Amino acid sequence: MQENPVNPSSDTEISRRAFVATTLSAGLALAAGPVSAQTIVAGPGGLLAGDVKIPVSDGEISGYRAQPKSGGSFPVVLVACEIFGLQEHIKDICRRFADEGYLAIAPDFFCRQGDVSKLEDFDAIIKIISQVPDAQVMSDLDAAVEWAAKNKGDAKKLGVTGFCWGGRVTWLYSAHSPKVKAGTAWYGRLVGDPTNLQPKHPIDIVPMLKAPVLGLYGGKDQGIPLDTVEKMREALKKTGNPSEIIVYPDAPHGFFADTRESYRKEAAQDGWKRLLAWFKKNGA
Repeated sequence: MQENPVNPSSDTEISRRAFVATTLSAGLALAAGPVSAQTIVAGPGGLLAGDVKIPVSDGEISGYRAQPKSGGSFPVVLVACEIFGLQEHIKDICRRFADEGYLAIAPDFFCRQGDVSKLEDFDAIIKIISQVPDAQVMSDLDAAVEWAAKNKGDAKKLGVTGFCWGGRVTWLYSAHSPKVKAGTAWYGRLVGDPTNLQPKHPIDIVPMLKAPVLGLYGGKDQGIPLDTVEKMREALKKTGNPSEIIVYPDAPHGFFADTRESYRKEAAQDGWKRLLAWFKKNGA
């Protein structure tokens, strides 16, 4: 699948609530759908995977970790979840990384406010995630890196990836932490109005990026207008940043989620291969 230039379609910026509403329009029930046949389950002598507690400044938060059962130290990848929290899909992604030799850790950014992974009511999910400040998310990721470094992780080989809500977080953390070697953002929002909890968005932090980010986006994503993708490309180009953005013309939002109707096998598999190559190329 090759990169496909896109044409600006609109200069209309959407609010956080409108964005989330659009990207969830396929239905919350699909987000908690059956586990795919591709799911990797820890087996004897294979992976070490399960829930963990991550020490943070105000106590501890929940998380999910997967890594090879023996050996180490392992390159570390942070996995930033969607607004649905630590559902089985995110845990499966951690296990896929472990199967590739990584220590993957996904913090539960929302656990202070509630467990969104078990919610199906849209308004209840929004009520929880709308209370989570970017500064707290960045601090939680820093804490996850520290935890990984103490549990056979090599923090000198650090990658970060995220999906939807977590895709935006991937861009932000790649500007926040000098430890990050590479990031891959899956259909993460790029623009938005500043708020007290979200003072900046990916397009605002391009000059501050400390690691190259691979952005993977869908040409039929109704929640992320293609003109905003083009604006991000132009911003990266102006600063000479080595980050890249790939657009899959026929892919909708959530095309990597193989437990949902939005899944697009060709785009998902190509994106995963690109991610692994991107991390390897940039030392993560």
